[in-house]
Amino acid sequence: MSEVSENKAKIWLQRGRKNRLELGHPWIYANEIERVEGDAAPGDIVDVVSHKGKYLASGYYNSQSQITVRIVSYKPLAEMDADFFRERLQQCADHRSRFVPDRDCRLVYGEADFLPGLTVDRFNDVLVVQLLTLGMDIRREALIEALIDVFQPKGIYERSDVGVRQLEGLEQRTGVLYGDCPPIIEIEENGLKLEVDIVEGQKTGYFYDQRENRASIKPLMTGWGARSGIHLQQQEAGDGQFRSIPVNANGKEVTFPYWDGATVLECFAHTGSFTLHACKYGAKRVTCLDVSQHAIDTAQRNMERNGFTDRVEFVVADAFEYLRTQVKGLEEKAERNRAGSDTSKPLSGNGRTWDVVILDPPAFAKTKSAVPGACRGYKDINLHGLKLVNEGGYLVTASCSYHMRPDLFLETIQEAASDAGKLLRLVEWRAAGKDHPQLLGVSEGHYLKFAVFEVRSK
Repeated sequence: MSEVSENKAKIWLQRGRKNRLELGHPWIYANEIERVEGDAAPGDIVDVVSHKGKYLASGYYNSQSQITVRIVSYKPLAEMDADFFRERLQQCADHRSRFVPDRDCRLVYGEADFLPGLTVDRFNDVLVVQLLTLGMDIRREALIEALIDVFQPKGIYERSDVGVRQLEGLEQRTGVLYGDCPPIIEIEENGLKLEVDIVEGQKTGYFYDQRENRASIKPLMTGWGARSGIHLQQQEAGDGQFRSIPVNANGKEVTFPYWDGATVLECFAHTGSFTLHACKYGAKRVTCLDVSQHAIDTAQRNMERNGFTDRVEFVVADAFEYLRTQVKGLEEKAERNRAGSDTSKPLSGNGRTWDVVILDPPAFAKTKSAVPGACRGYKDINLHGLKLVNEGGYLVTASCSYHMRPDLFLETIQEAASDAGKLLRLVEWRAAGKDHPQLLGVSEGHYLKFAVFEVRSK
């Protein structure tokens, strides 16, 4: 049995409270603690012991937080100094070099990288850090020293402008911590170039967690030409050679290079990351929609960077309202086609449909009490999105609400499909990417749900 350090405070757990810790969960809540033995100042490293005094782990302490101890080691630990951070950060670097093909990625993902309270993203040669807890915040100098040693960045920028810091008794902070940090940085993801605003962008500036999910839409983007009556025809090219050319139903050659591509709607597009991937993989036409003009302006610049502007339609609108309007237009068209209907009345909506509809909304449930409202929100967008998918097309849908558990998310989509009169066939079920590893026993890290469904009418 490991010996408990004599010079550190001890956190004695109540009887029966060690099981969760032994199963790998790194948080000790205030209501799990029987007593504190010794002097423990906020941020200090403490030893956690069972109700019998057996050493279990070491972590940093904050009596102001409901999460009173966050575990950082399962062996006695003297201090989280620069050497400690260097070792942990090198482990993070090794994991990414093995599993993440892009240099631009999330380098540190808090508890799942055994560095609770710390997030680090790399954008080109700049690191953006979030220090979410007191235990990390008071060690920023040792952390910065280690970040420089391990990753050799040209700059380090802080984006600790998150409300969770207040639960730790901390003020929000942003600003340059080291070197040169231009506000707009170009990164590369899956061979695509896009800009990141590390100063004004959401969270750290970009959402890396969907990297592999964005790439997973590739098979959906081609194979649609036959629906338009286009097929490949062999044509003699001379010297006995033949070439395949696309021709329409009249036998005329089709010169548009993306004749086999899907029509795609991306809602909640932010800066257009799914739109970029859709275009890269051969989409014919993409509607890129977000409520923010600033986000759409950024999306436009990203399309220009990659030469995709001519295939993208940009829309600034509320996604809920846009989807409802298109569905209403479809219903009015159907009514107009019925015998004896009034054709003089103007249509209130376009009634457009797409081969692929992508829904990647922000979190609807940030607390447990918000789950019922979130279910209604997810059902609403998926119900209307499903109605706008062409027969045999695909719905790509996601939820980043931790409190929206996977089974509940699937239930909600199934209810939406039932109301829409659709049958769904699950093609993909995914989570966050490999630079957002999941620590078994820590359900809080398993927040992202991502699904691809084939959509058919009943």
